[in-house]
Amino acid sequence: MTETKRTSGERVLPVAVVIGSLLLWWGLAAAHVFPESLFPDPLAVGKGVVEEVITGRLFNDLVASLFRVTAGFLLAVVLGIPLGLVLGSYGRARAALLPAVNFFRNLSPLAWIPFAILWFGIGDSPAVFLIFMASFFPIVLATVAAVATIPMVYFRVAHDYGLTGGEMLMRVTLPAIAPQVITVLRVTAGLAWVVVVAAEMIAGRDGLGFAIWDARNGLRIDLLVSGMIVIGLIGVVIDRLLFRLTRIPSVRWGYER
Repeated sequence: MTETKRTSGERVLPVAVVIGSLLLWWGLAAAHVFPESLFPDPLAVGKGVVEEVITGRLFNDLVASLFRVTAGFLLAVVLGIPLGLVLGSYGRARAALLPAVNFFRNLSPLAWIPFAILWFGIGDSPAVFLIFMASFFPIVLATVAAVATIPMVYFRVAHDYGLTGGEMLMRVTLPAIAPQVITVLRVTAGLAWVVVVAAEMIAGRDGLGFAIWDARNGLRIDLLVSGMIVIGLIGVVIDRLLFRLTRIPSVRWGYER
């Protein structure tokens, strides 16, 4: 009974916050605290969303942004986790490459925008490159840190059972680091989603970021706000999808209270 009440409360509270935020927004707009041209009310923003849906632009921009994020993020995962495993397992490789990884991790992804435009022009490629640069180095460092925290007793027991090479990796190392890696994937995916919006504002012809910039240039503040809301909602959906990875039986132990 207690668990049911707690679950119901967890579902009701976010809805209450959303409703309260909408009422506050509506009240500020009705009170004309800010000029109407700079602070549209929820109804105007809703009409803007409907307009974008009817014209098909919202769907096209959403597909473009999701494609770029997916391509850049998956490329970072496919290359970053193996490199992190190597650096975490071999001290000489870690000593040689970790300073460089730390250096690039501390560079703002947006600092690469001029190079992205010069190297790849305008379109999908520069955005994918920027998302990769934003995601790759944090994933590498998180994987290295996760490998370093695996208790040595795990490997000793595995050796006693005759596990070596690929078996050791699949049955000991990856399950042990999975909770930490999934957490950093959630954080990095959020960063990638932020970066794609910024990249599309500067180096894009379509996408949600470009739509916001275009709305700003056209003084369509209602479309600007509607684009911001869509970006926030999609970011939440991406995070919830990655959160589903924590339900995998082999990694659920890392999230048990």
